[in-house]
Amino acid sequence: MIEIKTPAEIESMRRASRVVAEVLLQLKPLVKPGVTTAELNDFAERRVRELGAVPAFLGYRGYPATLCVSINEEIVHGIPSPKRIVREGDIVSLDMGAVIEGFYGDAAVTLAAGAVSAPAKKLMEVTRSSLDAGLAAVKAGARLGDVSRAVQEYAEKNGMAVVREFTGHGIGRRLHEEPSIPNFGRAGTGPTLKAGMTLAIEPMLCLGRADVVVKNDGWTAVSADGSLAAHFEHTVAVTEDGCDILSAP
Repeated sequence: MIEIKTPAEIESMRRASRVVAEVLLQLKPLVKPGVTTAELNDFAERRVRELGAVPAFLGYRGYPATLCVSINEEIVHGIPSPKRIVREGDIVSLDMGAVIEGFYGDAAVTLAAGAVSAPAKKLMEVTRSSLDAGLAAVKAGARLGDVSRAVQEYAEKNGMAVVREFTGHGIGRRLHEEPSIPNFGRAGTGPTLKAGMTLAIEPMLCLGRADVVVKNDGWTAVSADGSLAAHFEHTVAVTEDGCDILSAP
């Protein structure tokens, strides 16, 4: 069942989501050659707690960190490490959640470390714009498949492959709620969206094929062909005429 949130519950989710947005914004200048992914994680955890929230990912199903830091061919769920150093030209995906008053917020961005290649830059731009395309399809009365199709259509029209093993999701009292939100699908299918539904929409695209392999750590998902991947995400509330982006910075 897809839960409808009250206005008060959505405001709690907005507070949690804005903590995520603020911390991701503060991380942006830190993503540069020479920083370790553990340093990024430590900063994120400290700031989340200073802002009055609890890290959502830390301990979730055994995940050992506050931040997911996925570099280059890593699609999602990269575990921070003091041994993993960001290099010039890397693209770095940061995914993070926070909890306030029992409600969750979740967002992700992909950032450039120094000067990146033209294909990497295009991948990041297309992934971010495919999220915008998905958000533009969200409104009460639309079908979930309309959102999925909008993301897929934009991504593939611009030459990118859509990861199918991982999806967006409902969010609220739990980090992952119904419905699952694929980044591919058919318009006019799936559940009808209603005002008060809260969704985490998160395109994950690759430059090459979309096949995925999970590394031996049990978490880090990489493109099977080693091609670059990017990831953007927002938490939103469905409204009568569109969506309210709760994780807007």
